[in-house]
Amino acid sequence: MLASFFATFLIGLREGLEAALVVGILVAYLTRVGRRDALPKLWTGVGFAIALALGVGAIFTFGAYMLTFEAQELLGGGLSLLAVAMVTWMIFWMQKAGRTLKAGLEGGVEKALRGGVWALVAIGFVSVAREGVETTLLLWSMVESFGESPVALVGALVGLVTAVVLGWFIARGMLRLNLGRFFTWTGGFLIVVAAGVLAYGFHDLQEAGALPGPFAAGAPVDPATGLVATGWAGFPFGWAFDVSQAIAPDSAVAVLLQATVGFMPAMTWLQVIAWVIYVAVVVPLFVRGVRANRRPRPTVPGDAEAPTAHAPSLAPVSAAADASVSSASPAVSSTTASPAAPLGSDLPASLAPGVPARSAPPVAPRSCGAPASS
Repeated sequence: MLASFFATFLIGLREGLEAALVVGILVAYLTRVGRRDALPKLWTGVGFAIALALGVGAIFTFGAYMLTFEAQELLGGGLSLLAVAMVTWMIFWMQKAGRTLKAGLEGGVEKALRGGVWALVAIGFVSVAREGVETTLLLWSMVESFGESPVALVGALVGLVTAVVLGWFIARGMLRLNLGRFFTWTGGFLIVVAAGVLAYGFHDLQEAGALPGPFAAGAPVDPATGLVATGWAGFPFGWAFDVSQAIAPDSAVAVLLQATVGFMPAMTWLQVIAWVIYVAVVVPLFVRGVRANRRPRPTVPGDAEAPTAHAPSLAPVSAAADASVSSASPAVSSTTASPAAPLGSDLPASLAPGVPARSAPPVAPRSCGAPASS
């Protein structure tokens, strides 16, 4: 029970925080350019995106009851594969485009401001809809595999609410979070979860008869027992292992393993092969991306200074380029600074909320005459 709650909570937290940071960047930019009148249009687009995600989840949940068993399994397997594809793409896209995400979003809003009402609604919709549909597909696949719908859904809901609260605190400068490290660790966890969802998707497709497996007529049979062969005798369309006698499928240990690493007490060879290939391919690529993002980059002198423990004011975004922002409200300054950090590395100290602005040290006047003799 706790395992399924924790797994869906973490997914809701990560995906929700991504969406919250994106919305925070858009809101901060509109505030900075003095177009708060456009915020209702942006929030309308965000509302449409949330409604789409909820609608997709409702259709998949309640619409499946009207299908035959084979059709339900075929739908579940296909959606599991789609969820894995979307999650994998999003993980690597965030690694690559995270550093330029803020500039890209602000450029889109600037064009939308010249395009009319529906352009801004579309910006809000597209910015959140992708995360919403991806989260819905992944959570739906996980809930189907766990069989503990209420607990898993509560975990996802708590994670999403927590993400919204954290995003608001970060945007207001009231919380400093190492977003680079957070998204790196949760990205690694999502890869393992996606491998489990992929394996469960193969299981559904085998049950539906779309893929060969132990549920089909051509499955390898153990001549001694007359049952589907297990182990190497069942390769490649039988059971890879079956430890149901030692680990009951509905036990807490089984749920914990399935929620974290995608383990099931009985798995087919196709499930095991899919899990191993996915992890063997995706994990090295993910690690390489993490190392590439940690390469040293040129820094502005003064950014390496440690933040002050008790800062009475907030730092401006930039002393020269963004003087108008820093002369506005501190909340706007911190909002534009914080959401840019996610998705590559930590915020430099000069952009971190809660750090007082530093002034240049006074320069002593230099005399043009000859030095005085002692």
